[in-house]
Amino acid sequence: MKKRGTGQNAGKAKARAGRSGLPSRHDWRTTDEQEIEKRRQRAREEPPRIRKLNPKFPIHTDFEVMSRSGMTYRVEILDLAQGLYSSSSPDFRVNGLGTDKHVEAVLQYLHRQHSAEFDLAMTGSSERIDLLPGPDGQSLVVRLGKRRLPAGLREAFDPSGRLLDGVTPEEGLSVARAVRNDRFRISQEVDFWMERRRLERERTFLRHEYEQKVHRGEYPLNETTQPLYPYQREGALHLAFKERALLADEMGLGKTIQGIAACAILRRMGRATRVLVVTPASLKTEWEEQIRKFTDLDLEIVMGRRSERVRVYRNPPFFTLVNYEQMRTDALEVNEHLRPDIVVLDEAQRIKNWSSKTARAVKRLRSRYAFVLTGTPIENRIDELYSIVDFLDPSVFGPLFRFNRQFYQLDDKGRPEAYRNLLDLRERVNPLVLRRRKVDVESELPDRSDLQRFVELTDEQRELYDEHYRTVGQLARKAKLRPLTEIEQRILMKELAMMRMLCNTRYILEEGEFRCPKLEELDKILDECLSDADVKVIVFSEWVRMLDLVRRLLEKKGIGYAVHTGRVPQAKRRREIQMFKRDPGCRVFLCSESGSTGLNLQVASVVINCDLPWNPAKLEQRIARAWRKHQCRPVTVINLIARGTIEHGMLVTLADKQSLAEGILDQIGELDTVPLRKGGQTFLKRLEQVLLRPSTEAPAVKKMPEPTDRPEAFAREARGILGRQIHRIEELYLDGDATTGTDSKSVVLVVAEDPDEVRARLDTLRKDLFGRTEAGEGGDEVAVTVEVLSPETYEAIERLKAAGLISSHVRATRPLAAAEGAVPVLSSEDRLRVEDHLRDSLRKQKAVHVLLNAELIEEAVDPLRGGVLRVLKAAAIVRGWPEPESLDDPGALERAATDGFVRDWVTDGSNPKTASAVLSWMQVMGERITKALEG
Repeated sequence: MKKRGTGQNAGKAKARAGRSGLPSRHDWRTTDEQEIEKRRQRAREEPPRIRKLNPKFPIHTDFEVMSRSGMTYRVEILDLAQGLYSSSSPDFRVNGLGTDKHVEAVLQYLHRQHSAEFDLAMTGSSERIDLLPGPDGQSLVVRLGKRRLPAGLREAFDPSGRLLDGVTPEEGLSVARAVRNDRFRISQEVDFWMERRRLERERTFLRHEYEQKVHRGEYPLNETTQPLYPYQREGALHLAFKERALLADEMGLGKTIQGIAACAILRRMGRATRVLVVTPASLKTEWEEQIRKFTDLDLEIVMGRRSERVRVYRNPPFFTLVNYEQMRTDALEVNEHLRPDIVVLDEAQRIKNWSSKTARAVKRLRSRYAFVLTGTPIENRIDELYSIVDFLDPSVFGPLFRFNRQFYQLDDKGRPEAYRNLLDLRERVNPLVLRRRKVDVESELPDRSDLQRFVELTDEQRELYDEHYRTVGQLARKAKLRPLTEIEQRILMKELAMMRMLCNTRYILEEGEFRCPKLEELDKILDECLSDADVKVIVFSEWVRMLDLVRRLLEKKGIGYAVHTGRVPQAKRRREIQMFKRDPGCRVFLCSESGSTGLNLQVASVVINCDLPWNPAKLEQRIARAWRKHQCRPVTVINLIARGTIEHGMLVTLADKQSLAEGILDQIGELDTVPLRKGGQTFLKRLEQVLLRPSTEAPAVKKMPEPTDRPEAFAREARGILGRQIHRIEELYLDGDATTGTDSKSVVLVVAEDPDEVRARLDTLRKDLFGRTEAGEGGDEVAVTVEVLSPETYEAIERLKAAGLISSHVRATRPLAAAEGAVPVLSSEDRLRVEDHLRDSLRKQKAVHVLLNAELIEEAVDPLRGGVLRVLKAAAIVRGWPEPESLDDPGALERAATDGFVRDWVTDGSNPKTASAVLSWMQVMGERITKALEG
């Protein structure tokens, strides 16, 4: 504990500080007295409520101070003349000034209320005896002043107030607590000091106990379901038993799994039941997959509105996964409801700016254990490290003004011009930080590490993606019933290709659409990878326009690169390859599929795939450019995956194919029999697998309070899970059962996806809401069933009913979950679908205009036919007819395209000569439909 001043110097210093002007906020050259004056000024401007806890002593006593923020602190005036005080505030704990605004507020209060006693105390000494931590920080001492040691303390302390030999601080404190003497006080500083001492001893004991139990076989060697490498196990122990620690391993060494293992260790030791993982939104899915892969511990990803998030905080699993943006608003709710034992910050450079809202919010989180994971704790300036360490232990560096003084050399205007005392800085953080580079643990590393980085599509990407998804889903359902025609197969492959392109960026398909979430993620990855001057990176993409965006990013960042694509002439390709191999400033190699075979690029140790090929052999060919014979460093492979898309599904198919190849060729894994699907069914099964939206796309449906309208509640929740895949939801009131006397209802969903898959996804919701009968009119029981149909099945049933071939027992029909303000004849979902069709038709019309103006009449036919189909689909929805699957559907033309020349244009092979007329028809039809939507 530092004194604020000594003797009469304290009063003089106070007077000087009152007259001195404070430097501007750009001038870092503040003195201690100027910092004290800042706190005095705040005490004057924000006077707190002060209550004296022991009125017997007017000056040297204890006070309760309540600030305007509602926080309450305890202040002790130990010796006014010596400037010796104590405060329980965080600022006092770390600033090294011996005071804070709460102490200064008490001093101002005492000067006003007890001016005579205050002046007397400034020239004398305290009339009290205090037990305090010793100046060496290793023991306790009794501060006597001019008084003698009380008799009750003599069995533990000598006459000067020091502990007797052989007496521990714990024993000395026990003796002190038994003393009954009004003038003897045990300072709150003793409690702070003893708690730090207890925790330090406990950490040492716990690690020893854990390792002994592992050695004796009472605990497993690995807390994970798969064994860790020795350096990873050491990293997990560092985190778990340092209590608040920083793991700064280089990318590819498995910081995530080490953090997970550390949490599992503390759970094993009974020290943790709740873990909060704060991570970038793009990495939440990665954390989920790693937790599920390496442990059996429960987890939940926090999503949704604030009320839904708070519900998770109140009933948390072991791992609660949140992103930094959520903590900007939820930190206080987390402290109140979740009360985590461990807070894990992944990619903690997100709090490197100590003044940002994110950093301030995260630092409000409270937990005993805190793990910080980042491969780049310093990206630009050393005060980034200050901000991260400040979260772990503010006492390491103290306040920012002290850090700036110690580690920056300031110019004559008080601005930083150089760093200094960096060896001291390293010594300060060494106890907290563990950092390993790949070269440090090469003997333990696998030759190759594969990482997945998940990104979210933008709203615009998702909108276009879902349009293609619906088309592919319709074709996939057809393929179950009959072989696809050659035209349908071409359409299917084209739609799948566009879905894959949209997983990267709309720029591949549309000029001027530069937004690319994968590029934003790649930017962060490159910062981390290239922080090591020896690392070179290969970036692969099947799409050259994606590589164009990467090239622009590299140029903006000033990073040297080489290019190998089909556009690059053969003569230049060799020069590009040699430049990447030999020029230290050429750090990145941009490569399309043209460079996925034949190149030897062992100079690179990181391979980044912006997209995944269908075939695992192609993926391995890409990686083999760096991961091959004569590679001297372990290779890290990073796949950028658009979450909840075809790419996410491709991970499964790639893994299945790779397992088969490894089992046969490399004798890896268990391989006995593998079922073989023949012909088109093989492709169909693969298509279903990659189209299956991962379970992470929507949170599991939880048990909910009993709703008054269960069918409506079911429809609302189903829309939340399936979104635009739902074409129609209706409640059918059926004729009662004459045998049982029970009425019945049925909720019917018409969906774009596979009905069997949807039925399985909604099964938990169905059981929650319709697991028993509900009360009908007059208290009668009503049984409720749920039916899921494809549009084709629904249309077939309607046709059969209309033809009188089947009879209906439906007494009444009620549409469910219609949005407010919807056109009376359309559900909100139908309205959205109409708008989607018109929007896509308009895009195709623009393309047709361009092609016709360029006299590319033949080339205009395909987009024109696509635009006509979109208009016909929109018209069919508005008029209540089934949507046409294609222009080959004659009913669509008869019902929606009443203009004869349009039917003729379609049926006579899309004669290009009438293209302009058809284009005009599309525009007129679009305007009519729009008016219908507007009522």
